[in-house]
Amino acid sequence: MRTVSDLERRTRLARRHHLARPVAHVDTVAADLLGLHSSDPASVYLAARARVRRFMPSDLERSLYEERSLVRMLGMRRTMFVVTREGAALMDAACTQALASGERRRFAGILEEQAIAPDGAAWITRAARATLAELAARGEATAAELSRSLPELRQKLHVGAGKKWEGTVGVSTRLLFLLAAEGRIVRGRPLGSWISSQYRWALTTSWLDGALATIAPSIARAELARCYLWAYGPATLVDLAWWTGWTQRTAKAAIGALDTTVVALDDGSNAMLLTDDLAPVRRPAPWVAFLPALDPTVMGWKSRGWYLGDHQEALFDTNGNAGPTIWADGHIVGGWAQVGNEIAIRLLEPVAVETRQMIKREAARLRSWLGDLRFTPRFRTPLERELSAVQP
Repeated sequence: MRTVSDLERRTRLARRHHLARPVAHVDTVAADLLGLHSSDPASVYLAARARVRRFMPSDLERSLYEERSLVRMLGMRRTMFVVTREGAALMDAACTQALASGERRRFAGILEEQAIAPDGAAWITRAARATLAELAARGEATAAELSRSLPELRQKLHVGAGKKWEGTVGVSTRLLFLLAAEGRIVRGRPLGSWISSQYRWALTTSWLDGALATIAPSIARAELARCYLWAYGPATLVDLAWWTGWTQRTAKAAIGALDTTVVALDDGSNAMLLTDDLAPVRRPAPWVAFLPALDPTVMGWKSRGWYLGDHQEALFDTNGNAGPTIWADGHIVGGWAQVGNEIAIRLLEPVAVETRQMIKREAARLRSWLGDLRFTPRFRTPLERELSAVQP
């Protein structure tokens, strides 16, 4: 049996994720990593900066809002991603479509339970038709603008009863989420700067000059699994099921449609590689990277010991969201945070003197790149909070 050591896995990660040798265009990164996490708006840009030569925010904005070669959509694990058009169609068929029907049923039930409508399904149909017509007339609109024009969207839902986050949310939020899950609308430009999470909405067909390509779900799942193994392999069935949000049964069926080979890992377990991807990968020159919260590399596997070590508690929140991390040669060695106009760092394990110097230089480059921009990760982790509390 072919053995893939942790060192070789880190080498594959460095090259396939464009961390050891950045590429020229952000679209290449979005394609090869199967999307950049977009639940936290700043993460998309910081993830791109770590992988694209001379990257500036305007490069991503051009792809997203002018050329529209990239699109922001709901995908794996009910998470927002920035993906290529081809990736959007694949992700939609393989993951998102399966979410939409259940989301519609749940939304209808909530409307009835909270006495907003006696027939929740009929209410959704009417409100969706009105919302789509309004977007067709306007071209783009925010949730607030749609609510001002459509009285039915002004109603409030009570959420989180008995929880710390108990409160109200506009019906418009839930309806727009549903329409996005169904692939009928997409998020356009944000309000304000690139770290804003308030977006304008547009019809998918108008934003992309046509509907997403139609792919049979079983074919899409097999292709998504193939792309995942190329980018993230070797990986286990558990890794694939977690990353996609599929059941184990669905993940197994997708893998069953591929030509894969079982390989042994350093921890004694087995994983999978594509059979045409068994050749060793050449080790790159030493490298470091500052990756943002929810970076796709950090969130790429369920089993993370080979690159995370014992740092889970410091670098992840209690819901499993990753914070900002410092990488050296394919594994995590520390964390970072923006504090005022400085980049605070903490190493969680010993590193060579040369590596420490590379980390300091990269922190200085990141500080210069951010300039006067200030941001806070949406999902905060223990180490990021601790570093942020220390005043420069």
